[in-house]
Amino acid sequence: MNLKKSPIVILIFSLFLALSACASSSTAPDKPSTTPTITATPTITLAPTPLPTQPLAEPSTFTLTHLDVGQGDAALIACDGHYMLIDGGDTGCSNQMYSYLKRNGISYLDIVVASHAHVDHVGGLSGALNYAKAGLVLCPVTEYDTDAFCDFAKYAGKNGPGISVPKKGDIYALGSASITVLGLNAGEGNDSSIILSVTYQDRVFLFTGDAEREAEQAVLADCPELLAAYGLKVGHHGSADATTYPFLREIMPKIAVISCGAGNPYGHPTDNTLSRLRDAEVTVYRTDLHGDITIAFDGSEWSVTTQKSASEEDIFTPGEDFNFVPDTGDNSDDVTRGDGGDNGNEDSGNTAGMDYIANKNTKKFHYPGCNSVKKMKESNKKFFYDVTRDYMIEQGYDPCGNCDP
Repeated sequence: MNLKKSPIVILIFSLFLALSACASSSTAPDKPSTTPTITATPTITLAPTPLPTQPLAEPSTFTLTHLDVGQGDAALIACDGHYMLIDGGDTGCSNQMYSYLKRNGISYLDIVVASHAHVDHVGGLSGALNYAKAGLVLCPVTEYDTDAFCDFAKYAGKNGPGISVPKKGDIYALGSASITVLGLNAGEGNDSSIILSVTYQDRVFLFTGDAEREAEQAVLADCPELLAAYGLKVGHHGSADATTYPFLREIMPKIAVISCGAGNPYGHPTDNTLSRLRDAEVTVYRTDLHGDITIAFDGSEWSVTTQKSASEEDIFTPGEDFNFVPDTGDNSDDVTRGDGGDNGNEDSGNTAGMDYIANKNTKKFHYPGCNSVKKMKESNKKFFYDVTRDYMIEQGYDPCGNCDP
């Protein structure tokens, strides 16, 4: 048998050559022939992909400070970095308001409210608006014939949008707080005051300016259900003609603040008002005794702090009525005494028992503590005791535009 030509031998030989070629091509010619070391692969645990998150908001805060501006009103509200100023004391408080805002770094006031046009409310707003810009300036009127109001209006236009007269029912936001106008221009003078509420979370604070009986009755008729409040800024510095029983019964406040000056010549706060607050079991604070009064929520709890402490006996002691008598004798032509009119009748609306000093030259009459009286010559003064405002007008005297007796 010829093996070289056998088909079987040729097939076997071809398969052998093919297997040899595959083996030689799979081995790298320069790779070491040593056995490689196998290292175990570590186990990897994959964390879930985090969801996108928003930065946590700072806790909401609220601060209401009744500033001691003497015989006047001023309150600053701060809520979540927004600011609202209600009144600014008289003209002598302009520097105080400027310095207070500067010291606390408040260069922008979202809302400024002049409760009404009288000097002990608008006078210091010129200083506030000289330092800080304002987003909104509210007042019951846009014009009033006093230097103090003209200065206020000038700065309201210079560093703000000018004066706007709100409407009853208007609502404004201050951070997470809301401000609601409950009433205004229910009468003249004190009764033109803006009455508004400030609501933060579950607490309401009521501001009444110098509103007296007429303005209170108007709000009672319009929206008594909106008057309930935790805190009350007592009307007209604690005057007997404000914070009447029907009004107080609807509010039922837990705390009340009376803004008045130490030793003021009007007898504020009066015994009538203090008695009503005591009967309603209201905790009372007074700027003449406590200085600045701050009501605050720090994100977790409420607090009330004052600059000074005062006893309950002092708090419920009415202001003195300074019925000073000039050394001119009872028969002097410079002294007039009336019969007091309806003095003691709380519903009469009279200011009987209040003293006035008139200028015989200008025919203007003033409260004794008015700055104009201090500048008046003694020879020009005429004193009136136990007479009403109407009596003074009937005698030909005009009320002073600054103290608005």
